[in-house]
This record gives sequence, C-alpha cells and structure tokens, in this order.
Amino acid sequence: MPRFLRPPRSLAGQLFAMQVLLVAVVVAGCAVFAYATARGQAEEAARRQAGAVARAVADSPSVHETVRGAGRGDPSAALQPYAERVRVDSGVDFVTIMAPDGRRWTHPDPRRIGEPYMGNTARALRGETFSETYTGTLGPSIRVVTPLMDGGRVIGMVSAGITVRAISARLARQLSVLAWVAVGALALGGAGTYVVNARLRRHTHGMNAAELSRMYDYHQAALHGVREGLLMLDGQRRITLINDAGRELLGLRGDIRGTGAADLGLPAPLTGALLADRPRVDEVHLTADRVLVLNSSPVAGGGRRGTVVTLRDHTELQSLTGELDQERGFTEALRSQAHEAANRLHTVVSLIELGRADEAVEFATAELELAQALTDEVVTGVGEPVLVALLLGKAAQAHERGVALVVTPDSRAVDGRTGSLPARDLVTVLGNLLDNAVDALTGVPGARIAVTVRPEEDGLLLRVTDNGPGLPTGAATDVFLRGWSGKGEGRGLGLALVRQVAHRHGGSAVAAEVPGGGAEFTVRLPMRREPTP
Repeated sequence: MPRFLRPPRSLAGQLFAMQVLLVAVVVAGCAVFAYATARGQAEEAARRQAGAVARAVADSPSVHETVRGAGRGDPSAALQPYAERVRVDSGVDFVTIMAPDGRRWTHPDPRRIGEPYMGNTARALRGETFSETYTGTLGPSIRVVTPLMDGGRVIGMVSAGITVRAISARLARQLSVLAWVAVGALALGGAGTYVVNARLRRHTHGMNAAELSRMYDYHQAALHGVREGLLMLDGQRRITLINDAGRELLGLRGDIRGTGAADLGLPAPLTGALLADRPRVDEVHLTADRVLVLNSSPVAGGGRRGTVVTLRDHTELQSLTGELDQERGFTEALRSQAHEAANRLHTVVSLIELGRADEAVEFATAELELAQALTDEVVTGVGEPVLVALLLGKAAQAHERGVALVVTPDSRAVDGRTGSLPARDLVTVLGNLLDNAVDALTGVPGARIAVTVRPEEDGLLLRVTDNGPGLPTGAATDVFLRGWSGKGEGRGLGLALVRQVAHRHGGSAVAAEVPGGGAEFTVRLPMRREPTP
C-alpha cells in the first residue's frame, strides 16, 4: 500500500486524519446545501422577474390599444419593437405577445412571428396568470403567462421568460464565489486542525492509543510497585500524584491530590524541601517517627512546570548506623583501655625488674580499685546492662578527650525495668546526648559530664548535664531541629533523633541552661509494662 494511503500510526495523526475528513464532509455538505438553496432562489427570482415583466406588458395601455385594433391591421409592426425594448431593458430572454389562438405577434427571433406559441395557454385563456418550465424555441426556460383582458374577455396573452441556460450562468457566477469560500473554510479548518494536532503530537510523543494505554498500565504498576515514595508537584507546588509508599512514609491519609505542600502538616524543614526550586540530593529529613532521605528534581521542559520528589525510608538504617557508631565507640574505648592497660602493665613489669615488688603491687592495686570503682558506680547507679555498657564505653572516650563522666548520686538502678522501650532507642537517646556533650566540652578545662538515669512513675528519666559553654540565647527549642548545630555544615541530626524517639514513645525532650554555665538535656520516656505470662 502506498505510504500516503496507510492509516497514521500516532494518536495525533489519527485524530488529524479524522478531523480533516470531518471538516471536508462538513464543508462539502454546506456547499451542496448552499448550491441547492442558491439554485432554488435563482429560479424563484427568475420566476418573479418574468412575472413582473409579463404583467407590466399586459397592463400597458398601448398594448391593449394595439391588440384591440388587430382586426384592422398587423399588430406585430407596433408590438415587436415595444416587446424588444422591454426585453432588453428588463433583462429577460423573451417577451412574447400572442393572440388567443396562440399565434405569436412578437418574438426575439422575427422569423418566429406568426408561428404557434410553444407552451401551455389553457389557464391563461381562463383568465389566470401561471408559471411553468417549458422547452421552447430558445430551449428550456422558466416563463410566466398572463392574459390580456378587455371587459372580462381574453383578447390576447403575454409570455415572458428566462432560459435555464441564463439562470445557470448567473448561478455559476455565484457558485464560483461559494467555491472559493468553501476552499478557504477547508484550508482554514485543515490548518487549525494541523496546529492542534501538532501540539497533541508533541504531548503524546507520537504514540498511538494502544501505546498510550499500555504506558498508562505500566505507569500504574510501577507507581504502586516501587517501595520508594514518589510525589509529583505542579508549578504551584500542589500534589498531582503520590504513590502508596509516599503516603505511608509521610503519614498521609485520604485524597490529597490538589493539596498544597505547605498544607500537609509536615515538619518545616521537609516542607521547605518540597517547596524548593533547586534540586535536592540525598537530604535527610525527620518526620514524627521516620528518618527520610529526600531527592527532588524539577520537571524538564522549561518554565516552572513542577517537581518530582522521591523518598527513601532510612529509619532502620539510621538506627543501625547509630548502633554501628556506638560499636565503633566501644571499639575505640577498648583500644584506649588496652593502650592504658599496656602502659600500666609495662610500669608494673618495670618495677618488678627493678626489684621494687611492693611498689608494683601497690600501683596495680590502686589502678584496679580506680577502674572497679567506676564500674561499680555505673552498675549501681544505672543497672540496665545496655546503658551500663554504653556509659562505660563513653566514659573511656570522654576520659581520652579530657572530659570526666560521672553518674549522679540521685540515679537509681533501672534493673532491666525498661518495659516496652527498645534498647536501640535508649542507646540512640543517651548516646547522642553524651556525644553532643563531649563535643561541646572538648578543650574546656575541668570539663565534667553528669549523667542521671532513674525510673519514675510510669516512665524513665535520662538527664545529661555539662559545665561547658552552654546554649546560645533563645536556642533551647531550636537545638532539637534537624540541621541545627554549632559544629558546622552537615551536622545537627543527633538531637533531632533524640526528640523523634521521645515523641514516638509519647515522651518529651527538653534543653535548658544551667546556672553558672553549661547545658542540661532532659528526656522522659513513658514505660508500658510488659504483660506477665
């Protein structure tokens, strides 16, 4: 099949072909209707024109006078010039004046004068005026026949008419204009259809209906099948699309399409990232109970056409990262302790080699008592094995950086009574508070951290107090916001995680200034007792 006869492949091409065909059919139908209407109007106009001429001639006094005197001479000599003047002036093709028996007195062709009239005259002989289409000496014509009356009797008849050929010539001139109008309408309609379909072709990328349907099915399957959250925002930052994972990660319910990102009730930093114009790459954001990694990219194509946002859940990974950091801290603490133990062992060995065994025993005993005292203090004051291990490791790290870590006397052993609180969350809270305090005290003379851990009625209190530089003015609330840090760019996540854990368990996290200098962080976590079997 020739290429131009093949059906178009794309949806835009199919619509273009259908619309062009529809425009052509409409224009052709309008042209046929206009032609039929114009022809009918032309015939009716010719009939009215011929009738007016025939009645005017029949009413002419000179014609009546000439016809009444027809018995005294040939009336054609007077009537023929008159009829020709009327024919030329009125624009009809013939004016025939005839006797009652049909014999012509006038005719455009003088040779036809005296011959019988070709047409119907019966109704005119009865005194009626009528019109008809009849084929005479000049060919088919539309004619009107009217009687010449004298005192109630018919003394002659007048017939005026226009040939069908003349009517067709007039109609042809009108149809040429109509044809140009039709061609212009078809061209304008085709051009408009082409412009619209070219735009449609750009938007559909030249795909046909089946391909678009298949792409929509794939789109829906991919949208709801991926585990990452996906959001699409329009130029006004309203949600146009969100998948199931996105709803779950952001904690959204119901139909939120068309809702602005600022109206979703999300944390301010996360809302700011959704409203931003610039791309975001692997930004960490916190919600009430999740740690999310956000990536965003503006929609390509020019203009502010919207943004595509992806979300990954890093809650578990962040928790595992925190545990890994704690393990790394413990490793560093063990390395430090091993280094200190090696130094002390070398000292004891050297004293023994020098023959000073008593002093070696005294030195080793004192070091053992000091280490045991710290362990006893932590075990007695805290009790919970996870927290004990954490505090012992952090104490070694703090000691290495010149910071003393002590457990306050008002601490009471938890003895494993943490209820439903996961050990991972306890490590996150206390570990981040201690890391923050150690970082703040590094290089401060006489640096000291006091830790309080004690159970309260239906809850657990964790407090970390330091004697460092304290908090900036008015920053007691802002310190828990994600990104707030006094340590430079890329920090400010630890305290935000502390508040997230506290809020997830229905507790609280509060920061305050310490009179005389320093900062105090207090976290209260409600404990739900585990049911006994």
